[in-house]
Amino acid sequence: MQRLKNFKVDEVLCLYNALTGHPEFTARPEFQLMKFDQYKYSVAGVPFLKKWTLADCVTRDYDAEDALYKKLGSPEHFAILHLDGSDYRAEFDSSVIPEDWQQIEIKENMTSSVFNWIGMLSRAESIICVDSVFSNLVDQMNLGTDRYFIPRSHIQLTPVLGNDWTIMDFDEQTKKRVTIFGAS
Repeated sequence: MQRLKNFKVDEVLCLYNALTGHPEFTARPEFQLMKFDQYKYSVAGVPFLKKWTLADCVTRDYDAEDALYKKLGSPEHFAILHLDGSDYRAEFDSSVIPEDWQQIEIKENMTSSVFNWIGMLSRAESIICVDSVFSNLVDQMNLGTDRYFIPRSHIQLTPVLGNDWTIMDFDEQTKKRVTIFGAS
């Protein structure tokens, strides 16, 4: 908070919506009605459709994007996989990806910014993402056309997707953890 004060920020909005022990968040009327990303836009007073204008807000570093492309071997046909969420590693059967395609898995520290992946994501013939910053980046910037989303959370904690995605089924461990409707 001190860093924000140093920059003369005079208003801070707490956008948490799922912290236990904080009734000031769960008492808001929109808490029970909206998914977590809708809730954050509502609390901030920003129209939710602005979520898909990220491309208008990002200044791309084309040199860094190109450096990453070259670092990864300048592939011609490839699929991008991002299987690591903040608290989850997705299982994915990559045998469905054509053998002549390179499989590029996004890992930490491959580049200094998630935004440097925009060029690779734009060129990918297929994108497979666990619910993460990368799936949000792909969705909000309308990157790629053959997209696969691997959910890892309860429906209220899964973002609203605005583009066409194939939604993958939960693995058994995750299904037990997040299922709210179904046979008992």
